[in-house]
Parts: sequence; structure tokens; C-alpha cells
Amino acid sequence: MNQSPKELIVKDKNSVDKYQLNEILNKTIFGDALKVLKKIPSDSVDLVFLDPPYYLQLPQKQLKRWNVKTSVEGVDDNWDKFESFEEYDYFIQSVLSETKRIMKEKAALWMISTYHSIFRIGTILQDLDYWLLSNVIWVKNNPMPNWLGVRFTNATETLIWAIKDKNVKGYTFDKNAAKKYGIGKVGANVWAIPLCTGKERMKDDEGKKLHSTQKPIELLKRVILTTSNEGDIIFDPMAGLGTTGYVAKTLKRNFIMIEKEEKYIKGIQQRFRDELIIDLENEKIKKDIS
Repeated sequence: MNQSPKELIVKDKNSVDKYQLNEILNKTIFGDALKVLKKIPSDSVDLVFLDPPYYLQLPQKQLKRWNVKTSVEGVDDNWDKFESFEEYDYFIQSVLSETKRIMKEKAALWMISTYHSIFRIGTILQDLDYWLLSNVIWVKNNPMPNWLGVRFTNATETLIWAIKDKNVKGYTFDKNAAKKYGIGKVGANVWAIPLCTGKERMKDDEGKKLHSTQKPIELLKRVILTTSNEGDIIFDPMAGLGTTGYVAKTLKRNFIMIEKEEKYIKGIQQRFRDELIIDLENEKIKKDIS
């Protein structure tokens, strides 16, 4: 039986010291990741998809298109702002330390970012003794235009795939799926996937993007199918609009998500409400993802 959107949300409380796995399975915890992570049982999840703030260090003044002087809708959210690299590094390190604790022995970790911070993230992963298995380059075949023309158009993001340490054996990897999604016959680490557009892109009441960096369903589909199995628990501590759980559920996985922004929590509820409607209409979403 499908859950109602309200049943998908657990509001974190300071009075709760620890969560039992059955209390949070297939739910989104409304709270701060750094606080909630400490309450999740150790060795409990099979795959982590972590889409942290990128710390883009954008100028405070509003970006304008050079020709028509209209505003550029960039990432100007408070959650992407830090006082310094030191503060950002401490934040990432704190999240990754707790994440490692809750990962099962053979669990996979995926992290995504742009050139602004992916190298810092890679260093922190290695400092924490994660073992980096591979990186995947996500090529956006519909990237945001480069309005000023003073540098290359940023059309890629990098995903790092890692495990808890180099001694881990028997981690999940579907090489046939990798061959299907990569370029050529060898499953190369390049995925060409467009940015979210059209009906997939969630909008607010004013018709603007609800989330600045909403990830496409296809991206999460490939992550989940190549490095997890049916019945696994997929974890996302910074869920945004819940793409990770949305795709995990459709692909017969379980999920746990954390999100601290109320507007995104409402977006997750709406998204799963839409999914319930779609399920009643010939399970269209399953056809879209398969």
C-alpha cells in the first residue's frame, strides 16, 4: 500500500536521541543533516547519494545577462553560502564522518559537485580513509549558457564513487548496466544527461524553479542501478526535492532522506503525491524510468 505524503515526513525533535531503523525507513526526516545523522543507527544503509552545497562563491551583486540586462537565475541560496573554505571543509568533513559510520561494510558512497569544490571533497574523502573507486563525468547536453564569454561553458559535474576503505571486497557493481549507460562498449565513466527541464523541473507558485540544483531522474537511476540491489536502503542526507527517494522507491529499493528546508519538504510531499496519482494511472513513472 502506498504511503500518504504526510506519512513520508518525520519531523526531527531534540528530545529524540536515536532513531530505530523501522521508524525512518522510506521516510524523509525534516531536520538538520549534521544533527540527524548522529541519531541514525550504525551500519544501516547500502548506498549514499550525497549532493552537498557546492560553495560556488558567487558575487553578492545580482548576475545580469550582458545583452538584455535581465537577471540570471543562478545558485544564490543561503545553504550554499559559507564564510570561508575552512568552514566549508569542516562542514563536509563532519557530514562524511557520520555518513561513514552509518554505511554498511560494502555500502557505496556517491558525491557530486562542480569544479568549485569537487577537489576539496576528494581530498577530505581520502583523509577520512574512504577508498575512491571511480569518478563519473556528467555531461549536460543542455548546459546553462555562458553569457559573458570569458571562460569555457561549464557543461559538466563530477561524481565520485567510493567505499568505506580499500579493504572492502564484494561491493555491488552491475557492469552490464555500466556498459549500457557509458560511452562505447566498455562502460566508460561519462554520462550524457540533460538538465531537468519541462514537467520534471519542479516549480514554485510563481512558476520559478523550486530548487536551484534539482538533479535529473536519469542521473539517480544510473547511480542506483549500477551500485545497489533491489531491497537495499538508499540514503540521501541532503535530499532537496527528494529525487533520490523518488527513484529508489520506483526501482524497488528502500530509502531514508534528510532535508532541512521547509519549502523542499513540501516539494517532496508534492512529488510523492504526484507519484501516487501516476501509480493509479498505469504506473507511468515506472515506464519513464525503466
